[in-house]
Amino acid sequence: MDILVLVIAFVVILLGAELFTNGIEWFGRKLGLAEGAVGSVLAAVGTALPETMIPIIAIAFGGGGEATDAVGVGAILGAPFMLSTLAMFVTGLGVVAFRKRRATGTRMVVDTTVLVHDIRYFVIAYGIAIGAAFLPESLAALKYLVAVVLIGIYVYYVKGHLDAEAGTDDSELAPLRFRRADRSAYHHDPAVPRLRIVNVQVIAALALIIGGAYLFVGAVDRTAASLGVSELLLALVIAPIATELPEKFNSLIWVRQGKDTLAMGNITGAMVFQSAIPTVVALVLAGSAWTVTEDSLLAFASAGIAFIAVAAIFGPMWRRARLDGRALLVGGAFYLAYLALVLLAIAGVGPFV
Repeated sequence: MDILVLVIAFVVILLGAELFTNGIEWFGRKLGLAEGAVGSVLAAVGTALPETMIPIIAIAFGGGGEATDAVGVGAILGAPFMLSTLAMFVTGLGVVAFRKRRATGTRMVVDTTVLVHDIRYFVIAYGIAIGAAFLPESLAALKYLVAVVLIGIYVYYVKGHLDAEAGTDDSELAPLRFRRADRSAYHHDPAVPRLRIVNVQVIAALALIIGGAYLFVGAVDRTAASLGVSELLLALVIAPIATELPEKFNSLIWVRQGKDTLAMGNITGAMVFQSAIPTVVALVLAGSAWTVTEDSLLAFASAGIAFIAVAAIFGPMWRRARLDGRALLVGGAFYLAYLALVLLAIAGVGPFV
């Protein structure tokens, strides 16, 4: 039964991602937003909702127990790690797979200024958040100040994207999927939908994405429990894989269409969001769990690997001002390395036992 639920949820998320990428492009066009703002802010926040809600619910409504807080913190740490490793790998795999239908092959036509802007904010925000985990207990009150700083950083980041001037991209968008639902506007001008129907499609897509993600995670939870999978593996690896599906699907769709700035901005923008907003929830509501201890060292090690993966992928891009999709494949190696550490810890061997 759970296998059937997984398949249904997978299809629902895929359908939601297709509707969302189409709708959010029209939303950005109607508002005259720059491509970076569409990918890094609107698409990133929208598709980050599933993995954001899980730790918030676990921490805020899970009863406040240590185990619940630990699972929530693990999920918060797992999201940036998955985005910087597995999501990058899947996107790179998509570039290689679609290279024959792409005009530029494996070379990604991206606005490197947008990506460098995103990565800079990610490193700063996530670095501050992780640094707060090393504060001694006597200075635990400073975590509230850190939370305020992180919110300020994200607000300033969003402002930078929204203030950017829209480019001169006059490329034709695919017709809005819900365009026929607005009959009067469709008969008047079928090529240009009204904003109200664009909003309806985006909201419907988000509902499908979030609902599908919850179905998927619920089925994964039950499957993991029936197989005796540990909570550590579930929090750090399995749940983030399920909840990162929207970003992966969105990026694959945009890569196939040759819209590489949107594809990459969807991931890097989600990284900035995950480094700031969910960590604020942990700092404010589960400050005692947001601490590097012997028990949480493995979870926080994922942050170190995320930083290394980002440097390996985007360092060369920053120096050369170009990005090849094959460079993203290195994210898979970092993901496998961390998965090996988690499995060793579960087996009772390795440096994190």
